[in-house]
Amino acid sequence: MIWILGATGRTGREIATRVAARGGTPVLVGRSAERLRKTAADLGLGDADVIATDDPAAEIASRRPAVVVNTIGGYAETAVPIARACLPGGHYVDLANDLVAMPRLLALHDEAAAGGSTFVTGAGFGVLGTEAVVAWLCADRPAPRQVRVDALPSVAITAGRLGEALARSIVSGLTTGGRRYVDGRMVPARLAADPRTHALPDGQTAKSAAGPTGELLAAHLASGAPDVVATTGLLPTAPLIRAILPAAGALLKVPALQRFAVRRMAAMEFKPAPRPREHSWGHAVVTWADGTTREAWLRADDAMDFTSNAAAETAVRLARGEGLRGAYTPACALGAELAEAAGATISEP
Repeated sequence: MIWILGATGRTGREIATRVAARGGTPVLVGRSAERLRKTAADLGLGDADVIATDDPAAEIASRRPAVVVNTIGGYAETAVPIARACLPGGHYVDLANDLVAMPRLLALHDEAAAGGSTFVTGAGFGVLGTEAVVAWLCADRPAPRQVRVDALPSVAITAGRLGEALARSIVSGLTTGGRRYVDGRMVPARLAADPRTHALPDGQTAKSAAGPTGELLAAHLASGAPDVVATTGLLPTAPLIRAILPAAGALLKVPALQRFAVRRMAAMEFKPAPRPREHSWGHAVVTWADGTTREAWLRADDAMDFTSNAAAETAVRLARGEGLRGAYTPACALGAELAEAAGATISEP
């Protein structure tokens, strides 16, 4: 059984359908039994099990599912207790992409390995979309000296509210501030530094700037490089906005202002819109000590579709007993080809 926590949300619903399509058995988990049953019917999973609970960790510890996929967000708070509830022998997957939640989950490596479990964090376009490129370029080679990764998602917007999980993630990034690796240490850097305009392989362009995302940590772990920079297309590149972002991040460290910002952002309503570009792209440039440089691109379609496929593929593989035991980012646990199984292609220019 593969439990999907937050199964009535957009991402949870999509992952559930993709788990079923891959031959897995999804169990829909949330707070409302009525909503869960409706979701199962809407998705054509009318005979799927549903579990309504306000304490998923307790249910996991009691019923012992093979794999738990956490889509409820707030990973800095939810990941560790839910992952620990999977021990011993159960596996855990989440979609975190920040430098608060991911290190906390990865710190459980020894516990997971001793318990015969695999914990995977960042199983979406955020993290895997660039980590897979780095792992692909570095396969069977010594650790490089320097890595740069660029995450350039393209996502269709559906009507509705931004939601608390995404709002928390955005605010967390602002309050963390910029980061990069220098001589093997993660050090502060200016938020939205190093703006860049990318000429994409399909002839389109995209912009990005450096930010404190999980891609930075994953690129460092996948390559072993002492110097790493990560940029994202989700940060603004306009000079005026880049100038005020550090001050905004400092203000949001005040708890009352942070809670206010999360509430206001979560309530923001969006109209439906097509994705801005045909493809989502993950990009990496890797340089070794002898001066050798390699570059590659990962191409996917809608980044949220890729995320749902990646999480489902990860869960099904873990249910089959694949993957290293311990706590990992996705390509470190299951290899770069996980991204290709989720619908992406990786190639050099």
